[in-house]
Amino acid sequence: MKLSWLGHSGFRLDIENAVILIDPWMSGNPVFPADRRAEAIAGATHILLTHGHGDHAADALALARELNIPVVGMYDLVTFWQQAEGIEAIGFNKGGTVDLGGAKVTMVPASHSSSLVGKDGPIYAGSEAGYMIAGEDQVIYLSGDTTIMADMAWMGEYHRPTIGILCAGGYFTMDMKAAAFAARKYFDFRTVIPCHYRTFPLLEQSAQLLAESLPGVEVIEPEVLVPIEL
Repeated sequence: MKLSWLGHSGFRLDIENAVILIDPWMSGNPVFPADRRAEAIAGATHILLTHGHGDHAADALALARELNIPVVGMYDLVTFWQQAEGIEAIGFNKGGTVDLGGAKVTMVPASHSSSLVGKDGPIYAGSEAGYMIAGEDQVIYLSGDTTIMADMAWMGEYHRPTIGILCAGGYFTMDMKAAAFAARKYFDFRTVIPCHYRTFPLLEQSAQLLAESLPGVEVIEPEVLVPIEL
């Protein structure tokens, strides 16, 4: 299994027989090198979205058309795009599981918001979500954008993820302190990878506090397009 950061909350996940682009915001992302776009999307089989905000979903339609692959995510959002934009979509909802090339992806709660930009203001885009991604004898918890939730208790106990990809930049989501608290209280992670940080000055720039707060856990600060073997 191989994970490559695309900056912000975007990742490329090579797992089982799938290559999943997670929240792949590249156009206008200040930390993503535009000249490496082809490398980032090569061989992709699915696009997985946590919610509709532009820093997660802005490239989804263009990539779906260019690569002729489905957008996977909240039913309300992706089936709207399927009907209105003619793309392929796999829409489901919290508690549901879909098979993406042998990887089992279960939608779980997050606590945030979800909308698209409209000419008269925000447009409803279903609700926000996280995912448990099971494959190659491992389970990854992808938090999506969220704050600490009591739901994390049952999610950790039921799904037992050993790898956490956690939003940790603060302001719009958990910060490093909150992400560390959630990881300690609700999960038994072997590896934690922070995201939704370093993109803008408004967000946290270092995961040092997260690492210091999780002794015995491997906290990996990702670098853009540097593969992490999991």
